[in-house]
Amino acid sequence: MYQYGETAADTTREMAQKHFKASLDSLKSRSLNGPWKLCLPQTSRFHQGSLFLAIETSCDETAAAVFSDEPRILSSVIASQTDLHARFGGVVPEVAARAHLQRLLPVIDEALRQANVRLEDIGCIAVHNTPGLVGALLVGVSAAKMLALVLEVPLIAVNHIEGHIYAARLAAGRDIFPCVGLVVSGGHTVLFHCRDALRFDMLGGTLDDAAGEAFDKVASLLGLGFPGGPAVEREAAQGDPSAVQLPRAFLHDERLDFSFSGLKTAVLYALAGQSQPRPAPPPPGKQRADLAASFQKAVVDVLVAKSRQAMRRTGLKRLAVGGGVAANRSFRAALEAMTRDEGAELFVPPLAMCTDNAAMAAVAVEKWRRQDWAALDLEAVPAWIPPAPT
Repeated sequence: MYQYGETAADTTREMAQKHFKASLDSLKSRSLNGPWKLCLPQTSRFHQGSLFLAIETSCDETAAAVFSDEPRILSSVIASQTDLHARFGGVVPEVAARAHLQRLLPVIDEALRQANVRLEDIGCIAVHNTPGLVGALLVGVSAAKMLALVLEVPLIAVNHIEGHIYAARLAAGRDIFPCVGLVVSGGHTVLFHCRDALRFDMLGGTLDDAAGEAFDKVASLLGLGFPGGPAVEREAAQGDPSAVQLPRAFLHDERLDFSFSGLKTAVLYALAGQSQPRPAPPPPGKQRADLAASFQKAVVDVLVAKSRQAMRRTGLKRLAVGGGVAANRSFRAALEAMTRDEGAELFVPPLAMCTDNAAMAAVAVEKWRRQDWAALDLEAVPAWIPPAPT
């Protein structure tokens, strides 16, 4: 139980700090020589190295990556928690945070091993500190601050949403900015005018459910399990996308906003009308497959239409798409067809870099070049704050 005035975040922060103070000795003994010196980032040795260690614990993936300042990815290790959360039908924040505590140091160790570098070779620590689940974020942020302190290297805070767009730049192997950026994941569905890697103007976003969240909820309604995105995609492959007429909110609206809550409700009503608040999932067969296919097509139609609308409004001929939903093959095919018709370039990461990972924190290289360090009192910020127009 929590003490009076104490929150779950406070408890997780204390647990993380104690855990990493006790556990970093093991990592240090394998990778560092000599005593640890405590110093602030401004006295660090950032100029002596160009290798970065990045940490990602924003939700239910424990990840670490090593990359250079080109940037070039040397290793990317992900420990998935899908098996832990599947029986609950979604991510349980406290379970996620505790799993990060158990898995983060082994994941960091493996990332260093795969990159064939020692901890003392690292010249900068990067960490996703926003947005995400506060308890989960605190684990990664606590570890990153301690590593930066004992290694005497800069700490860089990375925005998880910006990282999803930067994953497209990493895949391209060249500069892709300025561009229209679309982040479409379980927690966010947002369109940006990306002026460069660090300057994003928000063009529009979801007013309720994110697209990935809608996939999870519809998968639950159809009895397809968790995570919902891949489950719905597999089921949809057997169905007719035109079998069920479903709404496409704001499809012809001038606003660059999204709404998927009504679409989820329409699937619910298609299952059993409006008389049952929560009908039993349908058995395997044509009805279930057709509903999955029709739902997926409705989401894809809206995402693609709004992306086209954003490119035309900004006059940009580049579209970068990131986030877990970008792994959906029907969505990728529709984006390719649309950008080809528009005479535009499309940048989408490979499937492994669409979902949460630490390699996309390579956007930290852009901050490193500007010496945009984070303070050692860096906090985890769960809520995403849209950037102000530049």
